[in-house]
Amino acid sequence: MTTEGIIGLYLETHDYAASAALWASLGFEAVFETDHGSGQWVHPAGGPYVFIAEQAAGGALTTHPILGVADADAFVAAAAAGASGAAALRYARPFTPQHWGVTEALLTDPDGREVSLQAPLPAGTDGPDADVHHADKYGHQ
Repeated sequence: MTTEGIIGLYLETHDYAASAALWASLGFEAVFETDHGSGQWVHPAGGPYVFIAEQAAGGALTTHPILGVADADAFVAAAAAGASGAAALRYARPFTPQHWGVTEALLTDPDGREVSLQAPLPAGTDGPDADVHHADKYGHQ
């Protein structure tokens, strides 16, 4: 099984309010926002969502596509065009349960850019507690 295509775009910013205002002016609507400068935005006409995440000033910002995967355990990359075997994948992180209720793998493309693969958590598996994660990362719940 391969991916289900691009389901979202992850964008880091130094100013969540300004980025949110830009995406709102382009017709996107917030479906949820956190209390620590992040949120998911969708367009009423459909298409991939945009997840905006504020990062500390001065640091490098990343952007990467998010591809849907129906089942992380059954995921197999399609063979590269013209190649005799499956495409070689470089995992920056294997499928790992996340605090937002998915299991995510991070790949790197040939130029070193990240690509996120996200699949539903397997039955009976819980991701890390979001409140604990946020307390650890932001110092509050």
